[in-house]
Amino acid sequence: MNILKKYAQLLVNYCLEIKAGDKLYVRSTTLGEPLVREVYREAISIGAIVETELSFREKNRIFMEHANDEQLRYMPLLYRSAMTEFDAFLSIRAPYNLKEDQNVDHAKRKVRTESLKPLMKTYFDRTASKSLRRSLCQYPTQASAQEAGMSLEEYEDFVYNACHLYDDDPAESWLDIRRKQQKIVDFLNKKKEITYKGRGTDISFSVKDRTWINSDGQANMPSGEVFTGPIEDSVNGVVHFAYPSIYMGKEVEGITLWVENGRVEKWEAVKGKDLLDKVFQIEGSRYFGEVAIGTNYNIQQPTKNILFDEKIGGTIHMAVGQSYKQTGGKNHSAIHWDMIADMTIEGEIIADGEKIYESGNFTIFS
Repeated sequence: MNILKKYAQLLVNYCLEIKAGDKLYVRSTTLGEPLVREVYREAISIGAIVETELSFREKNRIFMEHANDEQLRYMPLLYRSAMTEFDAFLSIRAPYNLKEDQNVDHAKRKVRTESLKPLMKTYFDRTASKSLRRSLCQYPTQASAQEAGMSLEEYEDFVYNACHLYDDDPAESWLDIRRKQQKIVDFLNKKKEITYKGRGTDISFSVKDRTWINSDGQANMPSGEVFTGPIEDSVNGVVHFAYPSIYMGKEVEGITLWVENGRVEKWEAVKGKDLLDKVFQIEGSRYFGEVAIGTNYNIQQPTKNILFDEKIGGTIHMAVGQSYKQTGGKNHSAIHWDMIADMTIEGEIIADGEKIYESGNFTIFS
């Protein structure tokens, strides 16, 4: 079977569980057309109502460069309808140039972000209640391959392998992952205090009465992580993120954060500290909205793409900013920025005083 047809079937049937009569909104770029075409074919065959949006090269940069205040504050009609009325939303990343937005005027970006906040709230509320089923995935393009330091063929292989598309039955593979991760989630949901330890890291937080989520490939493809939101004012210690982090098209490396009573009080970076300085001025950005553990061992190298990097088997990540409502998190912010730490060397996770994870693997289920 054609790999894109297999990909589309996984997205439509497993990730989004599309049924006849469902309204599906598919968003990508014109580079993603081959996968959009197969998704459209599969969903239409099932009996769904499908709307598509394909952005062209530098669309957002052109808009941000030339838009006036009224245009910056305008809510896109189709996107608004999708967020408020549709049953399912599929975002297929297929970038032309990962750096095309990095020089956008900061003041304009802030106005645009503020104008879209009501839609972001609707999105988070509806995905939390599951009245909007959503999935985010990647179509391999030259830009992403170059960012990952791979040829396009190598990157295609990397993406498809991470999604288990080479397995005889990818959906069954993800169901097996769901079952295995549910054991981890059930265990963690009985714990109150978690500590991450590693090179440059010793940070603790409470997860009492918070909900750990089994990220099993439905909301993100690929996935492979378990996550929750920490009690906002309970986070204390220092954490070092060795893997590169990308935000607003800019790269930051070697981030270290010092945290007191939930708030990031000090920060350093080997590269890109000026971006941290700007980000930590945003409301809610100095508190954590997510703590997580990556479990996808088909991903073993960073590619500067958070959809994959945060899932790397043998890593943890923490996100500053917006919480996921379904975890019970209460932090609100215009940003949600994941930062990743390697746990394969000297890494430990301790839950209520018991070591449950060492050197990149859980020890309680072996």
